[in-house]
Amino acid sequence: MLRRRAYVRLSIALAFTSVTLFTTSAYGQSPAQAASPNNDVPAAQGPRLSNPEKKVVAEGRRPDDLESDVAAVKAENAAVREQLRKMEEQQQALLELVKRLEQRLDGAKAADVSVPMTNTASVPVDQMTPVQPDAGIASARQASGGKQEKEDRYQDGITIYQNPDDAKVPFLLKFNVNTQLRYLNTKNSKDTFTDHLGVVREVHTRNDITVNRSMFILAGYMFSKKLQYSMTVWTSAGAASIVVAGNIGWRFNKALTVTGGYTGVPGSRSLVGTFPFFQPIDRSMADNFFRPGFTQGVWANGEPVKGLNYLVFVGNGLNTLNISANKIDPHLLLSGSVWWEPLGHYSEPGKSRQMYDDYFASKKTRIRIGTSFTRSREDRFSDTNQSSPDNTSIYNSDGVLAFSTGAFAPGVTVQKATYKMWAIDGGLKKSGFSVNGQYFFRWLSDFEADGPLPLASTFDHGFELSTGKFVVPKKLLLYVRGSKVFGQFANPYEYGGGFKWYFLPTERLWMTGEVMRVNKSPYSGAFTPYTAGMAGWMPMLQTVLAF
Repeated sequence: MLRRRAYVRLSIALAFTSVTLFTTSAYGQSPAQAASPNNDVPAAQGPRLSNPEKKVVAEGRRPDDLESDVAAVKAENAAVREQLRKMEEQQQALLELVKRLEQRLDGAKAADVSVPMTNTASVPVDQMTPVQPDAGIASARQASGGKQEKEDRYQDGITIYQNPDDAKVPFLLKFNVNTQLRYLNTKNSKDTFTDHLGVVREVHTRNDITVNRSMFILAGYMFSKKLQYSMTVWTSAGAASIVVAGNIGWRFNKALTVTGGYTGVPGSRSLVGTFPFFQPIDRSMADNFFRPGFTQGVWANGEPVKGLNYLVFVGNGLNTLNISANKIDPHLLLSGSVWWEPLGHYSEPGKSRQMYDDYFASKKTRIRIGTSFTRSREDRFSDTNQSSPDNTSIYNSDGVLAFSTGAFAPGVTVQKATYKMWAIDGGLKKSGFSVNGQYFFRWLSDFEADGPLPLASTFDHGFELSTGKFVVPKKLLLYVRGSKVFGQFANPYEYGGGFKWYFLPTERLWMTGEVMRVNKSPYSGAFTPYTAGMAGWMPMLQTVLAF
């Protein structure tokens, strides 16, 4: 079709050029004169000085001969003007033909092209120029096209590429980032703590700036909008750890999506799509102590009834991020979470829909009620001749790893134990105010050890609570928080307060400053603020980018 269009335009341009050349030639000629036997050119062209033998002498011409010459010139001019008028009509007909051909080639009505016509009879020949129909059509198309809308590639993340809806292969590739830059100072803490058996242990103190967590996520769909995938690179400078995780899922409908890969075990509210949109600077002390971690598995999630959500998970264990497959035991973990939002979404839809604070400050009251349960048969993932286990997911309430040698009795090492944990959570938001809480119950039982133990099981419970209010809407939040563990061997607690400053008009970028008081932390995590046994005041400053 492009060749046909180029051929038509070339033909028309040649026609216009020929018309113009013919017109120029017509105006350049004088009236025809009878040739003399001694003359090779028309007499009206004047004498040729270079050929005196053939020059024409005009002095002897009679007046009636001059009048006849003038009459002949007038007649010739009249004929030329009539010819130009006819050519003008033919030119208009050619332009109409161009319009019809454009309509056929484009398959739609061509733009209304108005080519200015020149009255060639009244313009000197040396000022006439050929008409350019292609230029007129191009101008009309450009004018009718208007300004092209700019493409917005931010759609709850950066859309790198997306095929049109009618493409043969549906495809979407989107890029997301979560990055935490944190300053932490725990030097005010005591240097040692004493466990429930009277053993003095060291407290690791910190005063550092770290890229605490950084996650790069590529996600989308391929071949079908139902076939969803994601690839995540998770890093923590504090833990000197890098994990590359992949997920593949199939979305049947809003009520059911089945996915396999890496994820957080849904045993706590903070592991069900809330990260990193916490109200405090990070997960609380109690939450870190009770909650499970991250592993590989298969899960199903959805919203079968409006406002009612669920996530059911089967995986390898409480935390197997750095555990090789040959060490993971054959016992699978079971976990699930259900939450209800009866008054509408707890936050705006999108990546931040589970955020704890009320950034969007709706005047409508919103509440969340949820519960989670997890059961896992855990292994220490290392031989008993190693005093420090590879399984670091379970701590006793006095801050000692449950699978470390001497955790329950001097010189005795637990090799296997059953972990069960139940959590209940709730939250409320209105007009920039928010309050969120969670209560935990945890049981450890069915111990397998290399020696006698003074107890058959342990039971620990505790809570977390935080509340905040925007003193400057969508700009500055002030909050207070606390958590406590009522444990088998100790009763640690914490409290603190701080601010969140959203220094750009988005909930995806903020700075948090906090001061907290901790008494005998029961948990230790390199990418958390907590070290086992620490006690004292801890200042922190953190910036988060999560788009």
